[in-house]
Parts: sequence; structure tokens; C-alpha cells
Amino acid sequence: MQTLAKPNQTTLFSCSRQLKIVALGDSLVYGYGDPIGGGWIERLRRQWMGSETNSHTLYNLGIRGDRVIQVADRLEQEFRLRGELKNKVPDLIILSVGVNDSARLSRPDGKSFTDFDTFTGQISLLLAQAEQLCPVIFVGMIPVDESKMPFLDCFYYNHFDQYRYKEATKKACLEKNIPYLDLFELWMNRGKEWERSHLSEDGLHPNTQGYQAILEDVLNWEPFSHL
Repeated sequence: MQTLAKPNQTTLFSCSRQLKIVALGDSLVYGYGDPIGGGWIERLRRQWMGSETNSHTLYNLGIRGDRVIQVADRLEQEFRLRGELKNKVPDLIILSVGVNDSARLSRPDGKSFTDFDTFTGQISLLLAQAEQLCPVIFVGMIPVDESKMPFLDCFYYNHFDQYRYKEATKKACLEKNIPYLDLFELWMNRGKEWERSHLSEDGLHPNTQGYQAILEDVLNWEPFSHL
């Protein structure tokens, strides 16, 4: 498999040139639950399109229900199809995936959709695969409303498992020097009432306010401050 040399991440984030960026992940990338703004990626895309100084190109490659293994399977092909002019490839990958892996199936104490040990191996491989293509940043999952479970009468999400899976992801990112935005911690620190007011009725996806909050969290995040 042909790979590219990884550019210096600090140099990329501190430059002023126009970048090509791909965002891969699940429904949090896709923007499900936000009929007004289309999610935080779409809001960011529109914001950059209207900017004279930061007119970066941003592709939304989120697919509802994706787990880490699905994102890994399509990562390189998606990446290489978004090069645009003269076969150039994107400059940055945004990853956001993992919450679907953490779900319990059929009952609250059922089998995990992706076994935890399997997940830790898969997330490490995904990050290794991504960082061979270009610099990578990771936007973590948000906490669900446990009182609204199950989702689709089958998937039981809970904070305990979410915490385990996001911590494994955070650790894997730290080991590879990949910036990780811990939205789970940020949202939990704002309290239950704030969380619930920023989630859709299904208790899993952000609502319009929620996606706007994610966008603001991302824009206030240090790795994004230089884009």
C-alpha cells in the first residue's frame, strides 16, 4: 500500500494557506439531528466558504451507524478521492467515531457492539493508518441521555461504557501525538440539564443547539485556532 510522508503537524496548523480537509466518522460528523444547520461540519464548511482569509475546503464523509472498523475500511479510498487539482491529496483528516462501538445490544447488560479489547486494537490501527496519510485530529463523542435508551429499541448506550471507549481512544491519540478533543468531559461538566437541552429527542444525537455548541468547542480548541 502506497503511503505519504507525514507533514509536520505544527507547521500545518500554523500556516495560513487554504487547506483541503476530510472529516470521517459517524452521525456526529454527518450531522443527524440538525435540520437547520446540518451539523457542526456543515456549519464549519459554510463558515469557511464565506471567509476571505480561511476559505478551506471541507468534505463531510460521515455515515450514520459507522463504527471504527467501517471508517478504517473506507479511510484511504475516501482520502485519495478528495485530492481535487493535479491529484493532490487532502492536508488534514478529522476523525470522530466510537460511540456506536460502545453500545450494548438488546438489553442494558448485553454484549457490546464492539468488544472493548477488539475496539482498542481497532482504534489504534485506524489512527496508525490515518497518520500515514496526513496530519490527524480527533473529535470525541458526546454523552447520551441514558433515560432515553434504548435507541431504535435495540441499542443501549450508557455513560460508563462511553467513558471506557473514549478514554481508550484518548490514550491511543496521546500515544501517537494526535490532538483529541474530549467533548464527553466538556459536556458532562456542564450538567445534566444543559446536556439534555442540547440533545435530540432520541437522547443520542445533538440537536440544533448541540451542534452549534460542538462547533464553538471545536473553534475554541487550540489545534483549530491556527487554521
